[in-house]
Parts: sequence; structure tokens; C-alpha cells
Amino acid sequence: MRYKVGMYGGSFDPLHIGHIHDIIRAAAMCEELYVMISWCEERESTSKELRYRWIHNSCMHLPNVKLIMIEDKAVDKETYNTDYYWEKGAADIKAEIGKPIDAVFCGSDYLGTNRFESLYCPDSKVIYFDRQEVPISSTDIRGWAMNHWDYIPKVCKPYYTKKVLVVGGESTGKSTLVQNLALAYNTNFVSEVGRDVTEVAGCEDLMIMEDFLEILLRHKMKEMEAIKDSNRILFIDTDAITTKFYSHFLLNNSEEIAKCDALANAIIHINSFDLILFLEPTVAFVQDGTRNEIIAADREMYSNQIKQLFDEIGLRYNCITGDYLDRFNKSKELIKEQLDIDTVW
Repeated sequence: MRYKVGMYGGSFDPLHIGHIHDIIRAAAMCEELYVMISWCEERESTSKELRYRWIHNSCMHLPNVKLIMIEDKAVDKETYNTDYYWEKGAADIKAEIGKPIDAVFCGSDYLGTNRFESLYCPDSKVIYFDRQEVPISSTDIRGWAMNHWDYIPKVCKPYYTKKVLVVGGESTGKSTLVQNLALAYNTNFVSEVGRDVTEVAGCEDLMIMEDFLEILLRHKMKEMEAIKDSNRILFIDTDAITTKFYSHFLLNNSEEIAKCDALANAIIHINSFDLILFLEPTVAFVQDGTRNEIIAADREMYSNQIKQLFDEIGLRYNCITGDYLDRFNKSKELIKEQLDIDTVW
């Protein structure tokens, strides 16, 4: 049966595949389906803007689906689950839609409670969707998203993806470790942009200010794109702090250094990482044609200078020593200990 106007509501905090199933079915049964997004800044784990965006991007191919935001003032779930807030919410929904609602869709967990019948019948027919068809809840995902990853829509996953930054001085195995970890966790990684830019310059000593600005901007953009397709975790090779170090080391003009600092500091300010792995210079230095021999002559000192930049900002990092195998194993241990992510799904 096809209804003229339907309504499906919830907090969608967060949106999950069960919600998507219900919206698809309800939309197919209605000429117009109003998805009501309940929000209250006092009690939610994700912002109303994010949830609106998630649902909008999931349903934009369905022209008969319309989204409406409904605010309530209940400070917690227990407060909301009272007659007052349910009745006020139903009145607000009816006022916002502004036309008779023929069908109200909800999950089977409300079956037998008379909750929706008391609010919408006899004007509307209440239609239940089986919650067990997709056995997940927003509460489950809020508890620990990684254990329910396959139930999280792709559009929502960047919000929950953990970011692991791998840093250190030259020739400490960053690129190799990042790629190995991405393979081990079946995800992707952000490679170091500086290597490509250095090759264009010919060598580090001939780099100019524009090279560092390009590195900073391109690296951040690569991270923003990569996280959209990551599987639980994203590994990132080098960051704006390290680029800032090299701009000071290689540039001589104070005005150019200040310009690089302005951009680097802005990116550093908006960056966030869930785990930082700092690779100590305890593996052999390999000259690939782009690396600086001055740094190679005193790797420990320059490594400590990079650390100092992290310390000044107050970023906590984990130092990793040993050979390549030690680095790989220790990284996995830290990811398990600090992020509770394992290679067992």
C-alpha cells in the first residue's frame, strides 16, 4: 500500500544501517516521507549538523524524502522517555509537517507499548519494522564503534576512524612502517608528500618556500580524502610539525620562514591524532638521493629537535626503537593498548 504522507523519526545518534533499511522501505511506501531528526545539544554524542549531513547524503537519491530537525530540551534519555516529552515531540512533528500524516514508521522494539498508537492514532497508521533484521542500535555503536564497524554507513565512518601518525627523522623507516601497518590492518595510509616535492626540487638544499607550502596543503588534503575510505584506522606518514622543522632547517629568509610557520601552525592547530608513533634513529641511514647529509651526520640531535616541537605544543608521542621488526611489533602493541584495535575483527 502507498501512503500519501509518512513519518519516520529518531535521534540517529549515530545513523546506522538499520536506520537506512527503515528509511528505504518507508520511502518506498509513501509519496512523501518526512524523516524527523530529534536533537538536544545537552545529551548527544554527535552534532545535529553531522547527523543531518549523514542522512542527507544517504537519502539524496530518494526525491520523496524530506528531512526536518526537531529540538527538545530533555537533558538525558531517561528524561526524554516520559509522557511529557513524547507528547510534545509528537505535537512539534505534526506542526512541522503541517499536513495529515497517514503512516508513522517505527522499530518493532516499540511493538506492544502503545507509545506511537497513543500519539498518532487514529489519524495515522503505525507500521513496525523488524529491529532484528539488522541487529544493531545506536547505543551499541556509541559504546564501541570498532566492534560494529560493518553496521556503520560509509558516510559516517570518517567520524569514528582513528588516526595514527608516524613521525621521526630522515631514514627511520616511516614510509615502510606506515605501508606495512596499513596492509596489516586492511586499511589505507597517507604517504609523505615531501618526498615527491623534493624530487621535483632536485634535492633538499634547493627547496624553496613554495615547496613547503605545497607540502603542507597537499598533505592535509590527502589526509582528508584518505579518511573517507579507511577501515577503522588511518596511518599517516609525517605531519605539519615535521614540515615546519624542515622549513626552518632549509630556508634562510626569515620572511619566508614566517610564512611557512603561519600555514604550518594553522594546520597543526586543526590536526588531531589518536596515537603518535615517533621512530628513533636506531636503524641504518639509507641515502636515497634526497636525504640531507648534515642531518645524517647527527641524527640523534635533529631527531630531538623534532621532538622538542611536539613537546612545545604538548602532543604526547610514543618512542619506538629497535629494528624494523621491533617497530612493527611495538606499533601493533600500542595500537591495541591505546586504541583497543586489533587485527582480529
